[in-house]
Amino acid sequence: MTIKLIKTEADYKDALARLEIIFDSPIGTLESDEADLLGLMIDEYEKKHYPIEAPDPIEAIKIRMEEMKLKQIDLVNEIGGKSRVSEVLNKKRKLTVEMIRNLTKRLNLSPEILINDYQLLR
Repeated sequence: MTIKLIKTEADYKDALARLEIIFDSPIGTLESDEADLLGLMIDEYEKKHYPIEAPDPIEAIKIRMEEMKLKQIDLVNEIGGKSRVSEVLNKKRKLTVEMIRNLTKRLNLSPEILINDYQLLR
């Protein structure tokens, strides 16, 4: 088993190709250990070269609402009033700490997503 550090895009592509071949290797084999190491190195390379920006909190709420088949009226208890729900979802009003707490529980979303800043639309 020869492991090569991922320093270039070509190294990255080679590592992905190799990982695809050995991904389902039986646990405890050299190939399984190699897959674990490659996975870690690929993850580090991707974090550095392909960072994922935090999602917009309002878009995250809308996506989760769609997944859960919820309508705006369903979030009145968490946000407070039909007009306030509309203002928040249309980015006319910022989320408060209490709203974030309530939405975290109701929508099973991470508070880290909901506390991200976003631009209000005027």
